[in-house]
Amino acid sequence: MAMTSERRKRVAVVGAGVVGLNLALEVQRRFPDANVAVIAHKFNGETLSDGAAGLLRPDSYIFGPNREVSQQWVNDSYSFYKNLLNKKDERCGINEVSGFMFSSRGPEFVKNHYLENCISDYRDATHEELQAHYSPDNNVLTKYGIFYTSMVIECKRFLPWALKKISDSGGIIIKRRIESLEELYGEYDVIFNCTGFEAKQLCSDVNVIPIRGQVIRVKAPWIKNFYYYDSDTYIIPSKDDGTVVLGGCRHFGSYEESVNERNTEEILEKCVNLIPSLKNALKMDYEIWVGLRPYRNKIRIEMEQINNTVIVHNYGHGGYGVTLAPGTAKYAVDLLTP
Repeated sequence: MAMTSERRKRVAVVGAGVVGLNLALEVQRRFPDANVAVIAHKFNGETLSDGAAGLLRPDSYIFGPNREVSQQWVNDSYSFYKNLLNKKDERCGINEVSGFMFSSRGPEFVKNHYLENCISDYRDATHEELQAHYSPDNNVLTKYGIFYTSMVIECKRFLPWALKKISDSGGIIIKRRIESLEELYGEYDVIFNCTGFEAKQLCSDVNVIPIRGQVIRVKAPWIKNFYYYDSDTYIIPSKDDGTVVLGGCRHFGSYEESVNERNTEEILEKCVNLIPSLKNALKMDYEIWVGLRPYRNKIRIEMEQINNTVIVHNYGHGGYGVTLAPGTAKYAVDLLTP
């Protein structure tokens, strides 16, 4: 369905997390005459995105239809956030941060071909950098490493900024729980389904699986770099408020949304072992966040038409919604152009 006919198209974006809001921004950029509505029952601090650490860092598996498309999503997302970063008047919570990915197991555990192909300063960690963090007494064996500069997208600021941007461009924001996409048939010409984990029920999609995550946010303004160690131990600073996100865990198939104290102890122990100065941060109050990431073996970006309504699905980003949202938004909107 082309978006170029004479009548102004009525477009609904269902979902107001980072995926949905990036989609709405892309629709408005490409089709400024479209009537865009963002419909959701959760906004800003109520969303899963609000708890994200926000580092632009894809995993190395093929999450799109093929490796080339997956790379394009990463490239497009990087370009989108970088352009916003360079616009000093756009205070949207994006900051540049450098850091390391370390491993004790092998070079394949730190290599990331997506980042290598889009980030200019991506390189192997030096011997001195590896040794500076090597600590057998703390069971931290940094034998392999990568250094690069990326961006942290603070959703606590990005989501409100995006909503205002959408509203200022003529979009409307509707707080409403959608039980079935059929509720919107006829009311809108195009519906973008960006409902994340809720798509499991809305679309009866058995391929959507929760990945339970738990992270801790502490006050540690002296931490300037991000760190990953053997994948699931990570330390990601926020330049905006001096807090640092400590993680993490990935529990496939878990629906448990309460705090697990054992997970808390494990995260704190591993992060302090990696960066001992974090022990000082634990003398102050800290926040614990738990969320269910909407994983799918392949992110679903597909179009279907039911009578006169076009539905474009865009969900299943797992823990990489922040990283991939602008790229998948562009790909999803491309489906509407002939």
